[in-house]
Amino acid sequence: QVQLVESGGGLVQAGGSLRLSCAASGSIFNIRRMAWYRQPPGKQRDLVAAITSGGTTNYADVVKGRFTISRDNAKTTVYLQMNSLKPEDTAVYYCHAKEKDGLDEYNIWGQGTQVTVSS
Repeated sequence: QVQLVESGGGLVQAGGSLRLSCAASGSIFNIRRMAWYRQPPGKQRDLVAAITSGGTTNYADVVKGRFTISRDNAKTTVYLQMNSLKPEDTAVYYCHAKEKDGLDEYNIWGQGTQVTVSS
């Protein structure tokens, strides 16, 4: 199976930037989509951005124009570049991979990384 390790979270002032990284290992050839989700305190976990194995991306409306999801050529690391950060972007950010192995599908989650945006 796929394993995910995130890095890059931290504390930043409003208007600043951060880049999150998610390194995948294991059965990476089975990955069909990778994505970033976030979960603010006391709220549900929501999709932020996703990229398919074919390179198609999609974003939550609240981050369009500010966040960019990308990956390296080997397709083993996915990045989330976050610009013009706002206090409401504060959350734990989770990397997610959808792994497909034959007829079986798996949802793989990273451990999460905290992003805090101060006003």
